[in-house]
Amino acid sequence: MTTPAQDQLRICVVGDELAAGVGDPKGLGWLGRVTARTHHPALTMVFPLAVPGETTTALSARWEDELVRRSSNDPAVDHRVVFALGRADIPAGLSVARSRLNLANMLDVADDRRIPAFVVGPPPGHDSERDRIAELSTAFSDVANRRRVPYVDTFTPLVHHEQWLSDLASNGLPYPGQAGYGLMAWLVLHTGWYQWLGLPDDEV
Repeated sequence: MTTPAQDQLRICVVGDELAAGVGDPKGLGWLGRVTARTHHPALTMVFPLAVPGETTTALSARWEDELVRRSSNDPAVDHRVVFALGRADIPAGLSVARSRLNLANMLDVADDRRIPAFVVGPPPGHDSERDRIAELSTAFSDVANRRRVPYVDTFTPLVHHEQWLSDLASNGLPYPGQAGYGLMAWLVLHTGWYQWLGLPDDEV
């Protein structure tokens, strides 16, 4: 939890294009909406660090360097990381075991470096991939829960959600639109986000 002595909070959000809000006509994505609803006295910097089509293998190779570039040696700066996991492991042919290991390694390194981590799981996509995304989300959830890291399951609540499905259909892409990103933001805000930042529940 953030302490009053810390003057600045920096959050790096590493993930694929969903972390950048691709497909949202307002350009906010889920992260912009979450940031707008986060009233933290020290929150001054949120960095969305997205790479299109990124697998967990590629993410695990770059995230530390991304944080180092945006870090400060000032002890008053609280550095945190959000792993916004996408669906790219599936078309890339990565096994669920490899995806699990990639996330486990990232969370273990973050823990060793005392960087608080938060994980947002992959949302539903095309019908043909849904069973595999469900399996991936379950695996990610297990890895995070074993390490007591907050995990946002975006798949289960949205896989049959009318607004989500309507957004995907209207976009013609595996990305949501304004309504869909709003739903993702709601899930993040209501799945441990404020507690992770040491904010009272009534922020919701």
